[in-house]
Amino acid sequence: MRLLFCGDVVGKAGRRAARLHLPGLIERLKLDFVIVNGENAAHGFGITRDICNDFFALGVDVITTGNHVWDQREIVGHIDGEPRLLRPLNLPEGTPGRGAGVFTARNGGKVLVVQVMGRLFMGLVDDPFAALKRELSRHRLGATVAAVAVDMHAEATSEKMALGHFADGQVSLVVGSHTHVPTADAQILPGGTAYQGDAGMCGDYDSVIGMQKDVAVARFLRNTPVGRLEPAGEEATFCAVFLETDDRTGLAARIEPVRLGGRLAAVEPLPCHGGNRDQP
Repeated sequence: MRLLFCGDVVGKAGRRAARLHLPGLIERLKLDFVIVNGENAAHGFGITRDICNDFFALGVDVITTGNHVWDQREIVGHIDGEPRLLRPLNLPEGTPGRGAGVFTARNGGKVLVVQVMGRLFMGLVDDPFAALKRELSRHRLGATVAAVAVDMHAEATSEKMALGHFADGQVSLVVGSHTHVPTADAQILPGGTAYQGDAGMCGDYDSVIGMQKDVAVARFLRNTPVGRLEPAGEEATFCAVFLETDDRTGLAARIEPVRLGGRLAAVEPLPCHGGNRDQP
């Protein structure tokens, strides 16, 4: 199975990059399943129903979010009725929506997608390790589901890495989101789980993590209000992580970063050809 996890989409620039690059990647890489983190898609803060529908029309199968999930109030009333829109699993009991779901990929396989949020520097949430363990106890990789992808929405690199090792051998992919900077640690862990500390963002990198740099820098220089953060709006880099799994075990066979357009150096996996799906 071939999956793509697209990093945090930031504002209009990020959405333009998704429209520009995602359809071609689906075709060239013969993708079976696409996940997008959309928590910054609505002018940098949250996501709307219309933006969700735009992503689904592009071929996105599941949208994850994070700490900005409720920034657009309309989502509170929408998320219970849209199973393809996930919020962090380890939010307090009674929170609207769901943090995990099983979905059908284009090749007919079942994919479990889970999102958990870190606790270090992220506010009051339940234990992400315990929440993930409970969810995984309901599924069996390579048997009840063909693949398991985990979005670890967290600030601390150490917490992301720890969760990757915690889940190693039980899931296909652990990928970080939230910090908007693609890390250079794409790897397959000893137990067979693919890992990358952060997928990066789909956004304008002539910025401070996707926001206009002048106001963002001024906030560090002064202890007084300096204006509202606004998303940077020039050409965005589309950042993602490509995963290919072993059809028998569901574990990772290949992980590669994806970076297209904008200011960052371009990286794209070699196109996947038809025929034997075990070959790139």
